[in-house]
Amino acid sequence: MIRKFVQEITHYDGTQLSSLWAFRNLGIQGDSIISFRGSCNVSLSHMVDLADVRAGEDIYSEDMLHFIIEHFDMDLEKTITRQRLLISIIKEILEEKTSCHLKRRGDDLYQGNRKLSVSIATLSPVSSMIHTGINISSRNTPVPTVSISELGWPEERSSELAELISKRYIDEINSIKMARCKVRGVD
Repeated sequence: MIRKFVQEITHYDGTQLSSLWAFRNLGIQGDSIISFRGSCNVSLSHMVDLADVRAGEDIYSEDMLHFIIEHFDMDLEKTITRQRLLISIIKEILEEKTSCHLKRRGDDLYQGNRKLSVSIATLSPVSSMIHTGINISSRNTPVPTVSISELGWPEERSSELAELISKRYIDEINSIKMARCKVRGVD
């Protein structure tokens, strides 16, 4: 699995959650976790979560740390499990590095009633995909939010946080694959 932090500011609008995005835009072929910093503004026409569409809920943040994950298998339940693993990794790292306390509710992270993240898992015609965004800014959001700097992580070190999260995610995925290869079947 390949990881990359994109240095250029990339504004997330939902169109990045499409098959082979990393290959088409970055030349990265195969399973990948790509991270970048930029705003988040997803219109209803690009929303994948139909519960959000039905509720008419906007997804907006002036500045987020984004992750686009693509695995070349077609199992939505496995993808949602991977999504929740990613969210747990983010929680674990932020709690380790900042001494904050976060609560995971499904695929989202909160501090009290303030939301830190957005996330969705879906299938494309050739792969499974995850988008997760973590607030770098909590200004002008449509719901109460908290940012990583409010938790104690300096926003100028966002790329370092992205690398820690991406590396730990890949290590977990590799560990899961190796765990399959060490047990014998039972009768």
